[in-house]
Amino acid sequence: MSIPPPPGPQGQYPQGPYPQGPYAPQWGHPLAPYPRQAPVSGLAIAAFVLGVLCFVPAVGLVLGLVALARIRKRGQRGKGFAVAGCVLSSVGLALWVLTLSTGAAGDFWDGFRDAARGEGTAYSLEKGQCFTTPSGSLQGVTYDVDEVPCAREHDGEVFASFDLPGGSYPGDGEITRAADDRCYALQDAYAMDRWALPTDVDVYYLTPTSSSWRTGDREITCLFGNTDERGTLTGSLRNDGARLDPDQHTYLLAEGYLNRAMDEVPAAEAVEDDLAGYRIWAGQVSEALRGEVAMLDGHDWPAGAERPVAALTDDLRSAQEEWGLAAKAADLDAYYEHYGKGYDLVVADSTVTARKALGLATTPPDYEGGDGGGDDPGVEV
Repeated sequence: MSIPPPPGPQGQYPQGPYPQGPYAPQWGHPLAPYPRQAPVSGLAIAAFVLGVLCFVPAVGLVLGLVALARIRKRGQRGKGFAVAGCVLSSVGLALWVLTLSTGAAGDFWDGFRDAARGEGTAYSLEKGQCFTTPSGSLQGVTYDVDEVPCAREHDGEVFASFDLPGGSYPGDGEITRAADDRCYALQDAYAMDRWALPTDVDVYYLTPTSSSWRTGDREITCLFGNTDERGTLTGSLRNDGARLDPDQHTYLLAEGYLNRAMDEVPAAEAVEDDLAGYRIWAGQVSEALRGEVAMLDGHDWPAGAERPVAALTDDLRSAQEEWGLAAKAADLDAYYEHYGKGYDLVVADSTVTARKALGLATTPPDYEGGDGGGDDPGVEV
């Protein structure tokens, strides 16, 4: 059944339902009475903001380029923001590259470390200072430290520091090896009398982390600490040229020849495992003893120490000969024979007597104990 069209000219309305109500839209026209303006690209605004801040220029540049592509494709506004963001980010990126290539990052790190000096951080530690850590431990990673007078209980005492060469991060193992070699070698300049070091004290160090390395940190700080995890130190361990009289200073300089040679003992625990290496070491000890005797003979000792030192030099000459024969030993039996005699002469009572006459410590260290290093004597900062 058909419905007849309404009165009036045909074609005034299209076929189908008639419009309802006064606001019914006309066919083929949009609902809104006015056309809407195209939106501004949010990426363009973000690129402009990052370009102005110059914080992450690479991100700002990428956002600007993406914004330009979307603006063309979607008909959005904000091209000016996108272009400005790209330009500013490009300038910022160039400045970042220039900063890194000219070592300005290292200057930044130096400024940061200088600002941290005296502010209770691991970077503020200097030679001769004593400190405590929040954990009471010299292992792991630390940043905060509290400097305290060395007369009070403390966890560590700084005796030296040095910088590693630049370049890429060498890795934890390489940094540990460098710290181990240099710190043990530098300890004698600060604490010349090894006999005066407590048996529970060893060398530790603060080293850069991979993160601090990227900002220019190259410093290794060498320090004395207690090998007992819960132990503390009391009193300074420093005894150098400034705190010794001339006779004590000369004696310890001479004894340093022997100390350094003893440090070079081969890694193999048994002579049988490296007889050749031990013979080389014995030769080094023999030469060290030669140098020690020459320095002791060349000094004018006070009346109370003259005879004890003369007796010591006699023993050291004999020890030098025995160590020399050990260096030439044809087999294990010969090596052990001369090594035993030479070692006994090195730690003979004459050394204690001479030290007592000079007012030095009289308890000998354990030469056969190696360097005494723990499993992990390093602390990262």
